[in-house]
This record gives sequence, structure tokens and C-alpha cells, in this order.
Amino acid sequence: MARVKPLAELLDACIGPAFAAQGFASTDILAAWPEIVGERLARYCQPSKLEWPRRRRREEEGRPDPGTLVVRVEGVFALELQHLAPVVIQRINAHYGWACVAKIVLRQGRVDRIGRKVPPPVIDPVRRGEVALAVGTIGDDALRDALDRLGTAVVATSSKAAPRR
Repeated sequence: MARVKPLAELLDACIGPAFAAQGFASTDILAAWPEIVGERLARYCQPSKLEWPRRRRREEEGRPDPGTLVVRVEGVFALELQHLAPVVIQRINAHYGWACVAKIVLRQGRVDRIGRKVPPPVIDPVRRGEVALAVGTIGDDALRDALDRLGTAVVATSSKAAPRR
């Protein structure tokens, strides 16, 4: 019987060549990005490419020269990341255990937020009960459920805008 493989092994085999084309040795930097730069900054930036300098012919074997990390960043967080660049470089190099990044180049653009869920709004139980009471007399189940969802969404957004007194 074949050995069951972890999903990480299969994913790395599938998308490893695409990462190698962008200069990354593995998918590890994307997975560790929130740990390296912090959760707050990771929401607005992500590494997109690691550019390595060309090797010289007489270069001795060993570690290559450090590369340039290209980071896609959204809007105003570019300034914050620019100021934190030396710290981020230090954290990346500490994460990998050698000086693999020498500088960071910022490219402004949208950052994918796949997998980062926004927590659902907290709804006051009294207001939720008012919605349930208002739609409770409707006979059609589908209509009642739809109006219940609508009422709950309205109560959730109105409680953010102006708290009820």
C-alpha cells in the first residue's frame, strides 16, 4: 500500500517550479511572512520575487551573494515598510540563518487576501431578537430566512455606524 503523503509535499512539488522561476527556493517565505513582518504589516504586503545577482566566473563555491527581495505593498503602507526595511531584512536573514537578502524593492499594487477571514460582527442579542420577532410571523420559510439574514445584516452594520441608546 502506498504511503499517505502530507499535503505540503504535494503542493511544493506542484508550485515549486513557479516559485523557483521567481527566485524562491521554496514556498516557505510566503507561509512565514506574517511571522517575519508581523500580522498587521503582512495584511498589506507580500513578497513577489527574489532577484539574485549574477554569479561571477571565479566566485568560490558556497553561499551566493545576497539578493533583492521585491515586495508588493498596498498604498500608504509602502512608506511604513520603507522605514522598516532594515528590520525586515534582518528578520528575513535571521529566519533563514544566512544573509540571503541585502535590500528590499517596493512595488505598489493589490495584495491577495485569500484565506484571511474578517471576523463576523458581534450583534447585540436584544437587536437580534427584535429581528427574529419581526420576521417570525412570515409563513414562507425561504422568504422568512432571507428577511432574517437581511435584518441581521442591517442591525450589524447600523450598530457599527451609530450605537443605539
